[in-house]
Amino acid sequence: MFTFLIILIAIIALLLTLVVLLQSGKGGGLAGIASGGATTQILGSRQAPDILEKATWALATAFIVFCILTNFFIDTGSQGESVIQGSTLDGQTEQQAPVLPPAGGEQQSPPPDGGGN
Repeated sequence: MFTFLIILIAIIALLLTLVVLLQSGKGGGLAGIASGGATTQILGSRQAPDILEKATWALATAFIVFCILTNFFIDTGSQGESVIQGSTLDGQTEQQAPVLPPAGGEQQSPPPDGGGN
């Protein structure tokens, strides 16, 4: 279902891009094409911008709704833990913090296993 929604979102995004590019605020685009000839009889002189505006709103709404719905279909069963938790459980142990010398600047004696020779 997740893959289907992602494909549907991609198709809606492409259609939304095309519809927005067909529009023009200065009378160009499809609205400017419909200003005369046979397209005026089919779409009317003002109907083309209205159709494109309604299509834009409908596609944008569908895009947002499907993006929100996609979040509910993410498969969380295959990956139940974070990457950090998974690497710890795979046999890697957590590193212990290093032991710091005492705060007084005192010298410590060498380790008892004869580490100085």
